[in-house]
Amino acid sequence: MQEFDFLVIGSGSGLDVANAMAGRGSSVAVVEEGRLGGTCLNRGCIPSKRLLYHAEVLETIEAAGAFEIDAEVQAVDFAEIVRTVNEDVSGSSESIRKGLTSSNSHDLFSGTGRFVDDRTVEIVDGDDEGATLRAETVLVATGTHPSVPPIDGIDDVDYLTSTEALRLETVPDRLVIVGGGYIAAELGHFFGTFGSDVTIVGRREHLLPEADEEVGEAFTDRFADRFDVYTGYEAVSAEEADGEVTVEARPYPGADSVRASGETVGAPEEVERVSVSGDALLVAAVRRPNTDALNLDATGVETDERGFVETDEYLRTDAEGVWALGDVVGEYLLKHSANHEARAVIRNLLGDDPEPVDYSAMPFAVFASPEVAGVGAREQDLREADADYATRTYAYDETARGSAMHAEGFVKVLIDLDGTIEGCHIVGPEASNLIEEVVVAMTAGSGTVQDIRDAVHIHPALSEVVDRAFSGQFSRGGHDHPGHS
Repeated sequence: MQEFDFLVIGSGSGLDVANAMAGRGSSVAVVEEGRLGGTCLNRGCIPSKRLLYHAEVLETIEAAGAFEIDAEVQAVDFAEIVRTVNEDVSGSSESIRKGLTSSNSHDLFSGTGRFVDDRTVEIVDGDDEGATLRAETVLVATGTHPSVPPIDGIDDVDYLTSTEALRLETVPDRLVIVGGGYIAAELGHFFGTFGSDVTIVGRREHLLPEADEEVGEAFTDRFADRFDVYTGYEAVSAEEADGEVTVEARPYPGADSVRASGETVGAPEEVERVSVSGDALLVAAVRRPNTDALNLDATGVETDERGFVETDEYLRTDAEGVWALGDVVGEYLLKHSANHEARAVIRNLLGDDPEPVDYSAMPFAVFASPEVAGVGAREQDLREADADYATRTYAYDETARGSAMHAEGFVKVLIDLDGTIEGCHIVGPEASNLIEEVVVAMTAGSGTVQDIRDAVHIHPALSEVVDRAFSGQFSRGGHDHPGHS
């Protein structure tokens, strides 16, 4: 048995904690069963956003005519785009491996970590199979993986998950996507921009069910202008014949309404099943935690009904000396959330007094077209809580820059009646950048409308749409509408 001060299972954001512990002189073990760098680097946000930027460039060129510019795309080497992105990702992962293997402070173990007891881990499979490691402190940071919902016949279909889709070197002629979240939205935008006829089937009333409902509705309307969008439908069966995949979907009982190709067709009990077909199927419905192989039954670590590791507000599990962070805890399945949690774990391991993780201003973004971002409470959350609040929206095209860009979209602000920012939600160009001003105000400022109003905004920068959303008259209870000032 080899003994260490600190052991981390997983090589994503958990490596930040490992490096901090090594920097303090601790002996550190890193256990990883796959490529180093975690989900984000290898199968998630890094390759997807690099690919999506190519789609943004192509979309910009194709829209040039609206600005009196005659531009034409002569050719697209799609396979080379995908290969280049994935080669760069592989290079980054290999660079991490070289750094760890050359370090005197880290020991890297290749294989699956399996608990023997609370702080003892054995390596199964992999190059270091059979090694047994024990540490004073163990961190579980194993992330998640794509999961497939129970669809009849799916095992007989050659379907894609996001992992395979990010490496696909040929654009499908007709792509069916099951799922209505950010992965479905981003990959639908990506393949659609490069020529796929995209059909999306999602269970909720609109795409992006985690977004504010007004933003989600606006996003769904825009996507329905581009693609065949079915919301409020649940995929129940799939079959493949002669290179064609057919998915049958029924109205989802939990949906309030059902929409087909952007048009409301009725309540779930009033609508018939539909069948959609394509030459490729992407299942982008849910993600599951990578906890099955950990043998957590040998520990005091508790999981919820979905398998996510349960922690306290400091990210400690119920097992003494065992911590967890990132997607595997299921709080926010976002890389920047995992990085935020890693900083909290470092602070709590090395500090004298533990501090709870602050999720109050955790933003998200969807890098589709239109782009979406948000932070804080959604209007439906405030309504459900019977909270007193006020809201205001402001349209992009009411600003000089937004008008020049022919930009569609709006910024929506939610505040309590004392002026404290409850949430902000954006649909439109550069949403992921524009939201940061609000995040900073909620985190580092007083967290009020006045923080935004007091800041000088460059004229005529796009950030004026945020400034103006915070600067006018608010309406109590959400009676304002996009574009009204």
